[in-house]
Amino acid sequence: MDHQKIEDLARRLFESIPPSLRAAQHDLETNFRSVLRSTLSRLDLTSREEFDAQTRVLARTRELVEQLETRVAELESQLKGQR
Repeated sequence: MDHQKIEDLARRLFESIPPSLRAAQHDLETNFRSVLRSTLSRLDLTSREEFDAQTRVLARTRELVEQLETRVAELESQLKGQR
């Protein structure tokens, strides 16, 4: 997750805190950022672009497998016809 998204999420979390607790704003923002970075860094995330690229690769691979399955079935049929 990029730096700007983490900053936006930390800001939104801070804004959801009751005004009476906002006196500790700096500490809360720092802690929110720290927790978010730590938690998000442990996740195995990928960018949307990479996900879309891998989806296209998978679709193409499925097409090729289907073509090969059809070809194998044709060859098996021909082999049975020769016996």
